[in-house]
Amino acid sequence: MPSVKGRRVTIYVNEADEWHGKPVHLAVLRYLAGEGCAGGTVLRGVAGFTKAAGVVTTSLVDAGGKLPLVIEYIDKPEVVERVLPRLREIVGNRLITLEDLELYP
Repeated sequence: MPSVKGRRVTIYVNEADEWHGKPVHLAVLRYLAGEGCAGGTVLRGVAGFTKAAGVVTTSLVDAGGKLPLVIEYIDKPEVVERVLPRLREIVGNRLITLEDLELYP
C-alpha cells in the first residue's frame, strides 16, 4: 500500500498552563476536534525540567501542577498548516515541534 504525507505536531506544556481559565491541553484538544483534525493525544510526564524551572517529578509531595504534558497529533500537512496559527495563540510561548512523516493507513 502506498504511503501518504503526514505531519506530527508535538506541543510541550505543563499541567498549570491555562487558556481562558481552562487547562490548555483540553483547549488544544477541543480546538483540534472542532477543526476536524484526525485525532490528538495528551501524555502526562512523570518528570521533566526546563532551564528556568529545574527538575519536577511525581515523587515531590507538591509538584504544584507543573508536571509536563505532551500533546501530539498527526494529520495531513495542509491541515497542520491551517490550524497552527491558532494553536500557537492558545499555547503561548510553549515549545511546538513539527515532523514530516510517511503514513501507511
